Amino acid sequence: MAYQPSFAVTPRLLERVEKIAAFREKVLSATVQVAWIPALQKDARVRNTYSSTAIEGNPLTLEQVRALEEGRTLTAVTERAQREVLNYFAGLRFIEKRAHKKLITHEDVLRLHAIIGEGVMEQGRAGRYRDMQVRVGRYVPPPPEQISGLVAELLDWWSREATKWSPVLTSAIIHYRFEEIHPFADGNGRTGRTLALWELYRRGFDTHHIFSVDEFYWQDRPRYYHALEAVRTQGGDLTGWLEYAAEGVQQTLEKVWTRVQRLMAESGVRRIVLRPKQEKLLNLLRDHASLTPRQIWEDLGVSRQGAMDLLKPLIEAGLIRRVGTKKSGRYILA
Repeated sequence: MAYQPSFAVTPRLLERVEKIAAFREKVLSATVQVAWIPALQKDARVRNTYSSTAIEGNPLTLEQVRALEEGRTLTAVTERAQREVLNYFAGLRFIEKRAHKKLITHEDVLRLHAIIGEGVMEQGRAGRYRDMQVRVGRYVPPPPEQISGLVAELLDWWSREATKWSPVLTSAIIHYRFEEIHPFADGNGRTGRTLALWELYRRGFDTHHIFSVDEFYWQDRPRYYHALEAVRTQGGDLTGWLEYAAEGVQQTLEKVWTRVQRLMAESGVRRIVLRPKQEKLLNLLRDHASLTPRQIWEDLGVSRQGAMDLLKPLIEAGLIRRVGTKKSGRYILA
């Protein structure tokens, strides 16, 4: 039986999709003209990897994940935790190289899972559909003998029907349905989120690969899990899940636009990849016009020296400047 997702295009969902489309054009038209795309791509890859692995319990911080991406050695971190992160980077590179692949097959799914799960599987085998029954909390996924057929139905829908809808919706549908089938003994979350990202790449939505939607899921994991669970409690109706996922894409685009604005070549600043607290600081200055040093370190939850370490690169890049006297000085956006 062919897979057919059930959902309604509500006014709320339609409004989000329309806003997303307009915002996406704004972001991409700006990035086409700048030399910051490699930095934005690297930043998105790091954020996606950090968020998707952290959702599954990986203990590495964002800065540690960034260090691994840059080839630096980490100490006092387990080999398994590092391998999980490096595997995810490899999985992202796998889909980036196949961003324009027209037809996704069983072999593609198995190969992607083999990359993500290599050396980190707690049960089952990487790159093989599960041959055991599993539970996900209270949910019992389909039995192993049904998996190949269910995945085939999803892939058939992906190739035949998905193009009729916005990739914002179809990426979320693929994400949910993959998790519902739960075809592997371990690594379904990471693989499902990567497949959803692949759909955005394939459909030309994230042309430059600079969006990190997984960051939205990570920031409020209870809500993420609740949104997935709600589909089952609502009899398979995906409407609420799609509204939630669209909200995530919209927020992702807003964050990317903030980064693009700070990195645009015509601003004349030198290249800088913003850390999360630096982004927060820039947003605070946008909202409050100016801040004292004490307000900065208190609002960011860092020490005085920590605040200066965050400020210095931003000042050198021409994004922030200090005004006033040495005693009463404040920081403002440049």
